[in-house]
Amino acid sequence: MDLYAILGLKISAISMGEITIRTAALTDLEVLLAFEQELIKAERPFDKTIREAPVCYYDLKGMILDNEVAVIVAEINNTIVSCGTAVVKRARSYLDHKEYVNFGFMYTLPEYRGMRINKMILDSLRTWALSKGYKEMRLTVYSDNIPAIKAYEKAGFVSHIIEMRIPEDQSGNR
Repeated sequence: MDLYAILGLKISAISMGEITIRTAALTDLEVLLAFEQELIKAERPFDKTIREAPVCYYDLKGMILDNEVAVIVAEINNTIVSCGTAVVKRARSYLDHKEYVNFGFMYTLPEYRGMRINKMILDSLRTWALSKGYKEMRLTVYSDNIPAIKAYEKAGFVSHIIEMRIPEDQSGNR
């Protein structure tokens, strides 16, 4: 089903209202699953190794039900327009922290980008992480996704590490 049909939106009839940031509920699952597919579609040009559909990145129902995971949504006029998650992960053994919070599933409907909604989601996730006692917070982003990188930098993130790979067509003798 079309994302806008799920949301009950007509692209030409989007009106702005107050932005509400809240914890996701199971009743949001259909919209979040649609957002996940839009995120996968948006990331495909950056990563040729993503399998063909059907693909799921997350167990969204499990994440919503898990008290150790934050799933946050932004609403305008009772319509979800953005989301993000925070998941506690085990750090590599040589780091100065045992665990950290990984932010992910950052998605905003295209017509709501540039309104700092992503920053509001990140601030909410950061508040959640700090309330749980975590000071180390990270996220991953494709190096060619310049708009996302700029948004994360505006939210206070700095580039930390680059993951590299040898494409299969250039690998020769592996």
